[in-house]
Amino acid sequence: MSQAPDTDNTHGTHAITRHMGDREQVEHAADRIRDELMLTLEELDRRRARATDVRYHVNQHRDLLVTVGAAALVVVGVGMGVAIYRSRHHDDIVRRRRRKALERAWAHPERVATSVEDKPLGAELGRKLVMIFATTLASAVARNSMQSLVPARTAAKAPAEADKKS
Repeated sequence: MSQAPDTDNTHGTHAITRHMGDREQVEHAADRIRDELMLTLEELDRRRARATDVRYHVNQHRDLLVTVGAAALVVVGVGMGVAIYRSRHHDDIVRRRRRKALERAWAHPERVATSVEDKPLGAELGRKLVMIFATTLASAVARNSMQSLVPARTAAKAPAEADKKS
């Protein structure tokens, strides 16, 4: 019931390998695999060169880079404008702050140093709990990303060091 080919007609159905012996077939298959591997390596090298080519990426993302550059210039311009305005109106700003401080001191002499109203205990505790949760979450995300980026060599050394100490 097996479908094994006859020994006399091993290469009869394949036109390419019809007149080849087993060794020639293996060499032919190895040459074909080698050629495919070389083509794959050439394609990988071409993709690596494209991935590291700055000019290619600049040309591909020119619109995005122009938009980001323009946005950065606008932000710098607005920042400089605000700085110039504040420097020119510094005396007015200081006078206004002093007037507000005097008004606060007159209205609440027990709280001269602060303008912040006392917040309820629940609101402060809630804010602090949210900050603790956010900090813990951020540190966990950072730790996980560092563990995935940097290979762990200390775990491999630990058993070897334990053997040396005993």
